Amino acid sequence: MDTKKIYLTKEGLADLKKEHEELSKVKRPEVVTRVSDARNQGDLSENAEYVAARDELSFIDGRIDELEELLKQVLIIDEDKISRTAVELGSEVKLNSSGKEEVYRVVGEWEADPAEKKISHESPLGKALLGKKIGESIEVEAPAGKIHYTIVSVK
Repeated sequence: MDTKKIYLTKEGLADLKKEHEELSKVKRPEVVTRVSDARNQGDLSENAEYVAARDELSFIDGRIDELEELLKQVLIIDEDKISRTAVELGSEVKLNSSGKEEVYRVVGEWEADPAEKKISHESPLGKALLGKKIGESIEVEAPAGKIHYTIVSVK
């Protein structure tokens, strides 16, 4: 069993708990009812609804188990203790690359969402940023080649 710590912000933890509750208290009971209703229709070997509902129930149960294991391993990123001078988990970092500025938040891998500019501390950019200070430059290997960034600010 993997006992790796799962780093989350308070918002990330709330999102996982909300998903767990939705699955276990709403979706799972709905699908159990569908399985039962489909089972009552007779011949299960030709009952597509029964097979689909049973598969969905299996998926939901797997996700609930996964979430329960994750929640046991969570370490909350204490945003009140985040350094304002060096990049660490939970930091919001403004970077300059070729005159273009972008802001990223360094988060744990389970909370990473590139569309929301949340990058994992285990991603190439996240790893390169950790421990760096305002004014420092980093270089990250990307599919298009090396990209140079300068840290403008850390919050």
